[in-house]
Amino acid sequence: MPMGSSGPAACRVPPVLASLLCAVLLVAGCGGGTERAGGARGGAVPSGFPVTVANCGVTTTYQRPPQRAVSLNQHATEVMLALGLEKSMVGTGYLDDKVLPEFQAAYDRVKVISEEYPSFEALLSAEPDFVYGGWASTFEEKEGRGRAVLKKAGIDTHLNIEECPKGPVTTATVEEEIRTVARIFGVPDRAERRIASLRTVLSGVEGRLSGAAPVKVAVYDSGDKTVFTAGGAGIGDEMIRLAGGANLFSDVKKAYGDVSFEQFAERAPEVVLIYDYGDRSAEDKKRFLLSNPALKDVPAIRNRRFAVLPLSSTVTGVRVAAAVESLARQLHPDRFA
Repeated sequence: MPMGSSGPAACRVPPVLASLLCAVLLVAGCGGGTERAGGARGGAVPSGFPVTVANCGVTTTYQRPPQRAVSLNQHATEVMLALGLEKSMVGTGYLDDKVLPEFQAAYDRVKVISEEYPSFEALLSAEPDFVYGGWASTFEEKEGRGRAVLKKAGIDTHLNIEECPKGPVTTATVEEEIRTVARIFGVPDRAERRIASLRTVLSGVEGRLSGAAPVKVAVYDSGDKTVFTAGGAGIGDEMIRLAGGANLFSDVKKAYGDVSFEQFAERAPEVVLIYDYGDRSAEDKKRFLLSNPALKDVPAIRNRRFAVLPLSSTVTGVRVAAAVESLARQLHPDRFA
């Protein structure tokens, strides 16, 4: 995620400052940022605007919908596509998985500006007026992509609210995120249609699981020395509950946390839920857990009971309902026979 410098200003100021100055001048010279998306064009204010959003400590007032959005991280991109906003997107980047088939055609119409996070200059070269990030690392200040820096360049930002929750992250949080993005783009009706479809799936799962005893579940995300697991503060905890499980580490007061393998064994999960992503496959993770002597007496290991979800399905986004159904089928196969 490098930063570079170019142009005449680079001759008179330190390289890092030159990079920022030149990038900001580039956006200004192209008529970019908030002015390009709104006030500079003039004309009547669209219905429902202005919209003010307080998001993770940053308050933004949108005079009209963004016109040149960039989404970074899978769940941010898929929220945009689920709301039919591909025509308002000039770039995207950083997928953990393939996009859902229902979004593939729309996704193919959006330029991929980077495989992972773009440099500050690469991001600015897309001339965005809005950047939507799924993880807090989208706006990493050390990499030059801090929200304040982008604002100075005329670019509004939004961060998925699971990264800065005000309380427990639940399906209501998912709905709030979808509604907020829809408000920013002036398409609230699309949010309600998407939310209705998510609720239908969840209602169907609830009906199937009526009366079922919860299965004791522990998440294995990663880790060789300790277990990086899902705690009680993220959407993963809610998903396990809705799928007919009980998260054995819900007392970890964060979305994710490290616990020892001894703690993992002591709580005796009946099913280990593996988050599948990155270079280490779910099958490799299973082999590692099965070969770990500290876990040999754990019911899930002894009975080889694993469930698997892709990481992109375990965050606050449009996959949550389908992921709950998938997990429920793995925890309670008899209810879906």
